[in-house]
Amino acid sequence: MTTFGKLTTSALLGLSLLTSALHADAGKGQRLYQKKLKETCGMTGAVFAAKHTQMEWEEAKENGNLAEMMTEACPEGKNFFESDKFESKFKEHLYDFVHDFASDSGNIPSC
Repeated sequence: MTTFGKLTTSALLGLSLLTSALHADAGKGQRLYQKKLKETCGMTGAVFAAKHTQMEWEEAKENGNLAEMMTEACPEGKNFFESDKFESKFKEHLYDFVHDFASDSGNIPSC
């Protein structure tokens, strides 16, 4: 393999790893819920996610009121949902989690 071929292959592999890390992950959202919210909210992730349908969670995200909807589902987590860290780091992962395990999804998380 030529040097150009090796360099191109390395660049494509690196780029694919970088882009996959930037996408939200429902599994990471589930771990976040378990670690940061389960005890605070006093309910399992299954109960939390099933508070709304996939369409309702999706509309909340599109309208920019996902944090408000999550606060309605878990009033004790209000400070977490209103934090800058939620907005910048956790929002996309928690959205994927609640969307994947919404009441009409047919999926049940293990937390």
